[in-house]
Amino acid sequence: KKILSEIDITALRAWLAAQKNQGMSGRSSSRTISVVKNFFKWFSHKTGLSNDKVLSFKGPRLKMRLPRPLSIEDTKAILDSVGKDSVKSWIAARDLAILILLYGCGLRISEALDLKYDCTPLSDTLLIEGKGKKERLIPILPLARETVNNYLKLCPWGFQDNDPLFKGKRGKKLNARIIQSVVSETRMMLGLPATATPHAFRHSFATHLLSSGGDLRVIQELLGHSSLSSTQIYTGIDQRRLMDVFEKSHPRAEKF
Repeated sequence: KKILSEIDITALRAWLAAQKNQGMSGRSSSRTISVVKNFFKWFSHKTGLSNDKVLSFKGPRLKMRLPRPLSIEDTKAILDSVGKDSVKSWIAARDLAILILLYGCGLRISEALDLKYDCTPLSDTLLIEGKGKKERLIPILPLARETVNNYLKLCPWGFQDNDPLFKGKRGKKLNARIIQSVVSETRMMLGLPATATPHAFRHSFATHLLSSGGDLRVIQELLGHSSLSSTQIYTGIDQRRLMDVFEKSHPRAEKF
């Protein structure tokens, strides 16, 4: 007990350095530090011996990871190609309808697959329950209504109001892995990077809106982010894109 209460910052830094030498990433180290702190909180509660040096210790600062959206051209290429190899037209229509909801409405894949049949026919808006049961109202594009209606016309399964809107080939709720696999196969066919995932459509929704002059607060509401800081990461993408264009296009860019 006494040894644990006497661990100091020097020992913690040496421990982190040893982890780094063994190949542990900064993010893994950060998670490990969090686990250690939780243990010391429990230790303090159980024994009455506190170690403020451990509890106040801050690990390495992590670089903010920017989302990896698709370009407008790549988004269109996937939407044009998805489902073309499917032997059943209703499955192709289903997959397209889901991806249109992700890209056209900014839904998470889990939110799209949690939709119930009783939300149809889709109106101009749709109430979505997101993370932490936080609700948000999103506008529905005419294209999204059309693709969902087309899927329902072709789907061979019957529906009750509380049934999942999107069904698998056996009539049960569709598994997210199916859509992930569909996008993976399509991106490989098109020669796109591994970052072209279903979630990239949500990132693309936000990034393309921002690039077109969309208001950051409105985008925050559409995505269902509790904090504006979560939405502001998309400004970093937009700024990076502008600098890329500037450096490639400006005749004097290399001199700056």
